[in-house]
Amino acid sequence: MPLPWARSGNPCMSIAETLHGTWASRWVFIFAATGSAVGLGNIWKFPYIVGQHGGGAFVLVYLSCILAVGVPLMMAEVLIGRRARRSPVNAVATMARESGRSEHWQIAGFMGVLAGLLIFSFYSVVAGWVLEYLLASSRGELINMGYQQAGERFRTLLADPRTMFGWHTLFVTIVMSILACGVVHGLERATRLIMPALFALLVVLLGYTVTGGYFTQAWNFLFSFESRQLSWEAALAALGHAFFTLSLGLGAIMVYGSYMPKKSSISGAVLTIAALDTLVALMASLVIYPIVFASGSDPAAGPGLMFITLPVAFDQMPGGQVIGLLFFGLVALAAITSAISLMEPAVAFLIEHLGISRLQSCMLLGALVWLLGTAALASFNVLNGVVLFDRSIYNLLDFVTASILLPLSGILVALFIGWRMKRTYLREELAIRNVWLFRLWYLLIRFVAPAAIAVVFVQNLRH
Repeated sequence: MPLPWARSGNPCMSIAETLHGTWASRWVFIFAATGSAVGLGNIWKFPYIVGQHGGGAFVLVYLSCILAVGVPLMMAEVLIGRRARRSPVNAVATMARESGRSEHWQIAGFMGVLAGLLIFSFYSVVAGWVLEYLLASSRGELINMGYQQAGERFRTLLADPRTMFGWHTLFVTIVMSILACGVVHGLERATRLIMPALFALLVVLLGYTVTGGYFTQAWNFLFSFESRQLSWEAALAALGHAFFTLSLGLGAIMVYGSYMPKKSSISGAVLTIAALDTLVALMASLVIYPIVFASGSDPAAGPGLMFITLPVAFDQMPGGQVIGLLFFGLVALAAITSAISLMEPAVAFLIEHLGISRLQSCMLLGALVWLLGTAALASFNVLNGVVLFDRSIYNLLDFVTASILLPLSGILVALFIGWRMKRTYLREELAIRNVWLFRLWYLLIRFVAPAAIAVVFVQNLRH
């Protein structure tokens, strides 16, 4: 059944101002979308996967994937959101209807909304670990620990359902409270406060490591290029991370685009977001590697890099307790901005679909993700014997979202934009004056992006 606003005489009538709100400026949108993209993936995952795949050669492939796949697809998602001025599900349905196509294409938006909701449920568990380590750093509890003690401390946290439950509950409450305040008073205000603080902390930490004696070694590791380090596995890892780091396939960029001022340049904004996201990942690596090298640790330590390796490394540094506190504060802020964007598409969709208030939508969805997250954290302790499809609850949620829903959503969005949406709409929204640049983008979104994401999808299913 058509939604109420779909029966309006003006099919492109904006509901962003009546139901959700609009960003005050192009830069607010850029910082909000950058906050969505900048998260644990930049500060936690990027440094260790670069370490696992040999440094500079991986970074070069990663940057190429950002330009060839990430940027074109992000432009496509912003384009749909801004033109339709609706949540992802309804935005794709509206654009399909206006283009004379089946509204079943809205499954692309639904997959993204569902993926964001499910990811948040276990993302909040990891964010809870960050909050625990932030508090521990402030209390000086990470002092005088060797690797064995640090590993035991982390394992003790995972085995303690009460502590994890408390942090998970706090994180869900913080994020849903921000969302309940709306686009202007919630998302925009949080963005204006958190993003400058995040960049300030990153600059302070980078300034510290520049003077620490191992910065040159870290720089060479990150940017030195050796072709023998390139491998098919490294290329796939770079492609996969380039897709996930920009929050693509989640509907987050699409819904943020629906709040974007009409006169703002989509291509310019997206290139700025991609540049800022990449800059944060590289800066975070240049913060982490000197600390790791100074302690004689391995930069390819994997997920344990943040919660085992770094606490030990901080303890061996002059002023390490303060640096550790600043670092976990940085990660906590990044986790909040990303988590907000994970839930906003679902919040917006529920408001539109059920006609309820933003507060009611946040309360309903908050309760749902809180329950799912409680099950996910319990898979590390009280439910560690529960296995579904050969995976724990936490790992199953991770697999379904990262390996199935996100790639499929990304592929469908690329195919819809490249093959089914009216080309005149694309030209109108993108407003790219150079015809060759438009043709390049169109080529990438039609052929390169869906093929590349399909490769990631197949590879993920194989693992």
